[in-house]
Amino acid sequence: MIAKAKTISHGINDIRYITGESQHKKHPEKIYRVLDNLLPSEPDAMGIWNSMQLTLSQHRPIKNSVIRIELSPSPEHTQFYDIEDWQKLWQDFAEEFDKQVITGKDGKVRSYPTNLANSKYSVWLHTESKGEVPHLHAAVCRLDEDGNINNDHNIHLRAQRAAERVAKKRGWTTAAQVRDSNIHQVNHDCIEVLKSMQSWSWQEYKNALIGKGYTVHERKDGNGILRGYALVNGNTKYKASELGIGRNLMISKLPRTWQKLHYRERLAAQANTSQSHRPEPVQRPTGDMNYTHYRSSSVSYALSSYGGTEHRFYIPEQILDYFNEEFDYREVANSSDLTDIAVAIFVGMLDTPAVSAGGDGGGSQSDLPWRDKDEDDLQWARRCARAASLLLGKKPKTGLKR
Repeated sequence: MIAKAKTISHGINDIRYITGESQHKKHPEKIYRVLDNLLPSEPDAMGIWNSMQLTLSQHRPIKNSVIRIELSPSPEHTQFYDIEDWQKLWQDFAEEFDKQVITGKDGKVRSYPTNLANSKYSVWLHTESKGEVPHLHAAVCRLDEDGNINNDHNIHLRAQRAAERVAKKRGWTTAAQVRDSNIHQVNHDCIEVLKSMQSWSWQEYKNALIGKGYTVHERKDGNGILRGYALVNGNTKYKASELGIGRNLMISKLPRTWQKLHYRERLAAQANTSQSHRPEPVQRPTGDMNYTHYRSSSVSYALSSYGGTEHRFYIPEQILDYFNEEFDYREVANSSDLTDIAVAIFVGMLDTPAVSAGGDGGGSQSDLPWRDKDEDDLQWARRCARAASLLLGKKPKTGLKR
């Protein structure tokens, strides 16, 4: 069960909406009054608003004078509910809502219990939404009948916790359980979208997720630069920071995550373009930089691309020692992948990757241009290792090292 709560200043507009009197409600006949509290007998929207204004006018002015609450249980739990059942559900929720005490990290109380029980409110059942999933809307006067303010600090947490408690008491699936069971599919969908993209593009990523049924909420700063996003599926919201592994689906990490998913595909694509001969290193002016044949003091190294195709190269032993030391398997969890891509760049099998430093997919290329004709093997190897690290990131091993 999902619950949302927020204090608002446009109370009359919200009351018109929940009662079905708003012109934006296409099917008011599918909206039903559930119950009123401390209000005249079945008032219309203006009657509800005027009654609340009477309470508000007797005390000091308050800007956000109405609490808007939405309560959405799963449809399988309420398919046989009548009005009395909905009344009982609301009363259980309101009781738990009033019990909540919100404390800060320092242990101090930030929000004392509210008093919906002694506040004017009107609750309505909506069944006209997409999919006709029934849910409750309520408008609550911010001041109770004694003139005390219903605290709105972290009021969204108050609503969520109340809904969780009611769901647990009734043996229903809670929002947290739904979230935990669905987040794996959300992660899978995001990764599949990234794999399907031929190049990194935020707009393409966003549109593909929308095509899978998600709503994408963008968070931009004052300059209009995208700083974050969240996905909404049904009533559940997933922040990018909660998705993926190591937060690798955050906006700042998406370009690199796309690179990681595609670098082996790029190995395969570049290798398959030259089935009859090994590719010459890119912009390498002399023949002694070809690592497809054995030479003295060289060691064999096999690169495998998607599809299981193996490509064998012979690189100077000094270079492989350097890569093994730089990506020590005892300390680096992804040492094998890092070594593979460093070797692939070193021998010219993989073009130097463009690694974005920005969160919007833009930014400049890494500081690793093609190999200079006067650059020795070790200098080039250092830059190849740096490119691999920029692309994949070093993942330290946890626990005991040596």
